Amino acid sequence: MNDIALILPEMTLLGFACAVLLLDAFIGKRVPQAAFWCAMIGGLVVLAQLASYVPETAKFGFAGTFRVDVVGTVLKSFMVVLVLVSFFYAREYFAKREMPHGEHYSLALFATLGMMLLVSANSLLTVYLGLELLSLSMYAMVATQRDSVMASEAAMKYFVLGALASGMLLYGMSFLYGVTGTLDLSELLIKVSVAEDKRLLLTFSLVFLLVGISFKLGIVPFHMWVPDVYQGAATPVTQFIGTAPKLAAFGMAMRLLVDGLWGLAEDWQQMLVILAVLSMGVGNILAIAQTNLKRMLAYSTIAHMGYLLLGMLSATASGYAASMFYITVYALMSMGAFGLIILLGSKTSEADELQDLAGLARRSPWFGFIMLILMFSMAGVPPFAGFWAKWFVLKEVVQANYVWLAAVAVMFSLVGAFYYLRIIKLMYFDEPVRNQAVEASQDLKLVLSVNGLAVLALGLAPSALMSVCVSATLPYLPW
Repeated sequence: MNDIALILPEMTLLGFACAVLLLDAFIGKRVPQAAFWCAMIGGLVVLAQLASYVPETAKFGFAGTFRVDVVGTVLKSFMVVLVLVSFFYAREYFAKREMPHGEHYSLALFATLGMMLLVSANSLLTVYLGLELLSLSMYAMVATQRDSVMASEAAMKYFVLGALASGMLLYGMSFLYGVTGTLDLSELLIKVSVAEDKRLLLTFSLVFLLVGISFKLGIVPFHMWVPDVYQGAATPVTQFIGTAPKLAAFGMAMRLLVDGLWGLAEDWQQMLVILAVLSMGVGNILAIAQTNLKRMLAYSTIAHMGYLLLGMLSATASGYAASMFYITVYALMSMGAFGLIILLGSKTSEADELQDLAGLARRSPWFGFIMLILMFSMAGVPPFAGFWAKWFVLKEVVQANYVWLAAVAVMFSLVGAFYYLRIIKLMYFDEPVRNQAVEASQDLKLVLSVNGLAVLALGLAPSALMSVCVSATLPYLPW
């Protein structure tokens, strides 16, 4: 019964995911909104369950394979909130195009279940189980537009490359098990710390684990899928992939690198330095050449994931808190940016080219202002939340004596500011391509407005979110 109590939110989510699937199959045509509201109610119930039980110390269940602690509960809560917000955007998108959308909600809930398992994993097997449940659901979500050649191509690329990355991750796990004789992350932490004679073999397995983590985050050189999937998938699917799963990938990195392989911290710190520099450089430079907004945001994501690694490679509690703050703020910014693409889209067009934003401030001054907040925040301009996100991770890098790395990060941030400011220039100084007013439901306008203002509010009062991140990561350290 204790095990069931620990996994109750996951069981509830599974039940609602199945309920959404059945509702869509039997009454989806007669009551199109049934799947949406069932998914929303399920998410809210799960959120209430997560809020009702936040353990002071880590609790373990199912023979030590499942772990409930503060950092896992906080990440799960953030993920569920992001998924619920994404449902509002998705409903508007599919309603405009009169497309069936019940499977989107069921697949999203199954993917969320995979994310929750991933951040609560205390065994290499549980990590892999959660990762595969998340990945398989997202492959199907990308391919749901069966009549779209780009979506089918993106799904195939995502599936093939994802299978390769999963295979390499599994190989690293099996090698790690062969060296240490355990799959349990708590036992792995102890055995790795004392296995000096097997250091080379452990480092070899670490490389393969980092391949899996890097693929899920979209880190260079394992980023090849990101631009094609972001551009080819339907915008709500791209929005989903670019937000909540990034928090899950961060949680997976914390579980594997800190919970299990803390004894190899010196090794994975150096590897993360290389990955961070490559991601910041490739992402920011290639984003400049893009004319498609979704593809530009894809390369922007690659760059942001490089900044995320800066906090992690400091290998301190405050560094992990800075990275958690960064990934949460990034998910909010990305949610809003893709939400604006949904807002501007019509039944026949995606409105995902940069030129579609031309003159937006004249067509809709309010949503031009919301996009300005999001772009300034992504560029790291004060006083928006993105500025504090970069400030916190850069501070940790400097304190870890990587001053040169902080300088490189600032330089690439200046490069990245160009393509964000270009969007603001298009909105405020170029002639509009379309002169008609922006039309959307009041629900979407309200959600997008709150989304943008939340980024501004977090910039004006960053301590509110940062205190949550600090309190979550302090008891998380192995020592």
